[in-house]
Amino acid sequence: MALAALLIAVITLPLSSPARGELTIIEHPVEASRPLRLLVIGDWGRKGRYNQSGVAKQMGKVAEDVSIDMVVSTGDNFLDDGLASVDDKAFHESFVDVYTAKSLQKPWYLVLGNHDYRGDVLAQLDPALRNIDSRFICMRSFVVEAGNVDFFFVDTSPFQLKYWTDPGEDHYDWREVAPREAYIENLLKDLDTAMKRSRATWKVAVGHHTMRSVSSHGDTQELLQLLLPVLKDNSIDLYINGHDHCLEHISSRDSPIQYFTSGGGSKAWRGVFRPNDDKLEFFYDGQGFMSLEVDGDLARAVFYDIDGQALHSWSLSKSRRLQVDQPPICSCSSKIRSCSSNLDAKSIYAVSSS
Repeated sequence: MALAALLIAVITLPLSSPARGELTIIEHPVEASRPLRLLVIGDWGRKGRYNQSGVAKQMGKVAEDVSIDMVVSTGDNFLDDGLASVDDKAFHESFVDVYTAKSLQKPWYLVLGNHDYRGDVLAQLDPALRNIDSRFICMRSFVVEAGNVDFFFVDTSPFQLKYWTDPGEDHYDWREVAPREAYIENLLKDLDTAMKRSRATWKVAVGHHTMRSVSSHGDTQELLQLLLPVLKDNSIDLYINGHDHCLEHISSRDSPIQYFTSGGGSKAWRGVFRPNDDKLEFFYDGQGFMSLEVDGDLARAVFYDIDGQALHSWSLSKSRRLQVDQPPICSCSSKIRSCSSNLDAKSIYAVSSS
């Protein structure tokens, strides 16, 4: 099937709300003879500024090299305050006019971030946006079935209690979410049901907020307490998030889950490093993105910086439970004050000199 036909097949699927108690399921067509390949980007929507355009350029090059099938966004799609309406020019300035490479004209599956909730959430969820750019498929929580991979997109912002009790000067659009407790309870039940029904070889959860992170936001306690038990109970392989403006890979010490942060889509260089209890495999405090390839029982993730340099890669064969790790590549530039590699931890830590 031609790639154009693949895109049409996806965007013409009905995306209306399902029966209560079920998540919307999108079947992403895949070619049986080739691996599933995708890019993951987060925290990007800054009208091309803060190196967003530079990251987008490298995404286009990598996407062309590997011939991707889709793009996953981990949220904070429009900073700092989401979209004001379906006619907000930020949709063009931060998305349509930035990710212009032919190789990126594939379905984009997006979750909401906390900054998206500061705007008109219903506008960003409105299918009318697909009349402007058919790539844009954004919902609160949903499932994408792509061959032997099931992606479970999770709306994580409502979990954060401080957004409800201590928002400061920020306003959060909780329409169709409040009350918080009932929303989270129902969402966890729906996720558990969908995950238990899944027969995919690989199960990948995608959310905006960090589960495990060594950067400025650190671990999200509400997710560790409420969402992580559901992921563990359903043998989720990967949890992919944004929120922290960096690139990370952390391995769970008490489960097979791998935590990947891809939140380097634009503004980065926080200069914060706070280790947690799990095993740090890789950390880069700058801009970039991640690729994921799944071929049968083998999965491989690669992190790239703004220059397209591959910084870290990881792969796993599920049938043999054989993890094949690549040593990190550290290429220091004038923007990096310190860059060190530890072949045991397979980590990179870099902070800006500015």
